[in-house]
Amino acid sequence: MNPASNSDTERPHLLVVATGMRLFREYILRSIAPKYRIHMFLHAEPTWEKEYIEGWTVLETTLDADLLVASAKKLNDEQPIDGVLCWDEARILQTAHVAEALGLPGGDVAMINRCRDKHLTRTALAALGVPQPESVLVDTVDEALVTADKLGYPVILKPRALAASLGVVKVNSPEELKHNWAFAHDTTVPEAPHYDVKVLVEEFADGYEISIDSAVFQGQVTPFCLARKEIGYPPYAEEIGHYVDAADPLLADEQLMQVLVNAHAAIAFTDGVTHTEIMLTADGPKVIEINARIGGDMIPYLGLQATGADPGLAAAAVACGRSPELVPDRAMVGGVRFFYVDENDTVLESVEFGQTDLPATIDQLTVLMEAGQTTSPPPEGTLWGRIAYATAVATSVDDCRAGLDAAEKALRWSGKVKEPEETTP
Repeated sequence: MNPASNSDTERPHLLVVATGMRLFREYILRSIAPKYRIHMFLHAEPTWEKEYIEGWTVLETTLDADLLVASAKKLNDEQPIDGVLCWDEARILQTAHVAEALGLPGGDVAMINRCRDKHLTRTALAALGVPQPESVLVDTVDEALVTADKLGYPVILKPRALAASLGVVKVNSPEELKHNWAFAHDTTVPEAPHYDVKVLVEEFADGYEISIDSAVFQGQVTPFCLARKEIGYPPYAEEIGHYVDAADPLLADEQLMQVLVNAHAAIAFTDGVTHTEIMLTADGPKVIEINARIGGDMIPYLGLQATGADPGLAAAAVACGRSPELVPDRAMVGGVRFFYVDENDTVLESVEFGQTDLPATIDQLTVLMEAGQTTSPPPEGTLWGRIAYATAVATSVDDCRAGLDAAEKALRWSGKVKEPEETTP
């Protein structure tokens, strides 16, 4: 364990479990570091994180709840911990065990699991009558076919424990369901929890999807970032972009805000940050899912740029049992767009953005992959198939979109499709 290097004990001592990719999560640490003494649990020596943290512990894994708890207790004996924070979906449940063991906010494992397990989410929402698509947990393709026939096509196939729309697909017929069953059933990530029964068949909610990031302190839900999704690659629900407008009229929609509050009450979420996805349908808002963490895809960063209210500081505050300070100081629009190759198994030769004649609204141009890497567009590639992204900040959605259009035109990449390997007869 590397001890804290700063003797300043006035700032709260915050334990952060893992970080995620620097290009997607550095802004959170950058916000938190000046006001919190950060100790980090990682599975490898920190590199870029050292600029923001004052201590760290390298563990064999950050996925073992018992190991995290034992390590946190040891650290707490030496340097009392004021809060525990994690924004990695694969580790939020383990982090809840740590908070529970230390008696800190967010230490309700069952509460976090009601978010992590999409079937438990559906069950809790239904018990309180929160509007949502009808959902049935199934084990086999035959069960899925029977359920879909009862619900009526189209339906959504969704993995029980994934995030970022991984494995989610819309099917319009029994034939499409059978064709896409393996995609929903078998899509996984190495760190996802395993369930024997792991696919939800859900009513298709037709409408426009948004997400709302909220800080929850002692049961009070404070939304701080509302994003409108851009969805691509149908029938797969790939999120190819988002827009956050500080003046979005939906923020004043009483019905929407009441659904948000009721959803948190249904899962008994009392302390932490959440990322709630909601479909705006002709019948009103319907909750798609609730994630017990700050949003991904740079959404909270867009909120920071659009409003000035800092999501990282809000997350750290509630983790330490403090009321979040979310005071906007501007009214802008932030947007992000993700970019992909055209064909499966493309071996990249180059990826770069041209830097000439770009509008001032462009905020970031970020390359995610290097020459020599192999990638694919959705559904094979999903969020790991992205080769770059751009963010823009403007005074209107139209100007923000125009900035992202310019960034897309400035992106230059080249590559060749990998030749299939010959099989020995």
